[in-house]
Amino acid sequence: MTLNSNHVRQLAAEVGFQLAGVARAGETPDFARYQDWAARGLAGEMKYLTDHRADLRSHPENLLPGVRSVISVGLLYNGPEPYSTAFSDPERAWIARYAWGEDYHGLIRAKLEVLARKLLLKKDFQWRACVDTAPLAERSFAREAGLGWIGKNTCLINQEHGSWFLLGELLTTLEAEPDAPAPDRCGTCTRCIEACPTRALVPSPPGHDGPGRYELDARLCISYFTIELRTAVPEPHRAGIGSNVFGCDICQDVCPWNRRAAVGPESARPDLVAPPLERLSELTEAEFRRMFRDTPVSRAKYRGFLRNVAIAMGNSGLAKFRAPLEKLTTFGEPLVEEHARWALARLPVAG
Repeated sequence: MTLNSNHVRQLAAEVGFQLAGVARAGETPDFARYQDWAARGLAGEMKYLTDHRADLRSHPENLLPGVRSVISVGLLYNGPEPYSTAFSDPERAWIARYAWGEDYHGLIRAKLEVLARKLLLKKDFQWRACVDTAPLAERSFAREAGLGWIGKNTCLINQEHGSWFLLGELLTTLEAEPDAPAPDRCGTCTRCIEACPTRALVPSPPGHDGPGRYELDARLCISYFTIELRTAVPEPHRAGIGSNVFGCDICQDVCPWNRRAAVGPESARPDLVAPPLERLSELTEAEFRRMFRDTPVSRAKYRGFLRNVAIAMGNSGLAKFRAPLEKLTTFGEPLVEEHARWALARLPVAG
């Protein structure tokens, strides 16, 4: 018996997912384009996207033998707080909205496991829960499952709810009724492209996704610089990072589809919403671990985070940050010290 996709959505909603849909577990849509994107070096230093794990993305069968359906889910993380584009306090840092609370990996996985147990009451099957650490083309399957389209900012956008969603998948050997892919509704809008300070959204090569399509050059992305890159941020791009110390929300903040985005059920930790830069620059490694334990921010690592804080201070234009930056120039870690010296050179002399 084929499982009805409406029933899947009902159970997913009971578990706490705001979006859900079903896609056939065939060859991964967009895999050839992904291979070409990686071959052109646009993944930067993210080796997990280009090494032996890359080919695993070709088919979900590589993750679960006998898989027949991919149940794609979305967890809303938008909050009532202002967007980063309305944020102008030079004394404070910006942490990407998705990182204002508990690490989503465990949260989504736990909900997917509950969803699997609910489905097991109907029929016996094999399953595997995946979040973004698994080599699976999440956005492609989410699009095929009808959750939304992949916008010019490369985010999944839902017509009703916008793009403030974290994705997860339940791979199953269960035969489930597939949903229809969502149509592309970006139209001629290019606000995300124009708003990106580092110009990371670039036109796709001819023959890729048709005319007017765009892709992400990760080597120019603020999220890549502040999270994935473990070495020095290229100097020409440091000014574009602005006050971002972990991730970036700009291309979503300006998206018209997010104007009426609903507020998610999870509340933000107040200390993670625009924290003071000076306080962040003073964190010891133990304090960093305590403050960001069980949050996505820990992925940046301590020295990478202080590198980001130094850049943000240098972009502030505030002479008051000269003293904390001078301390960072003798931090004992070359990566932090070099960015602190760069930042000092950009600030006016006090007095």
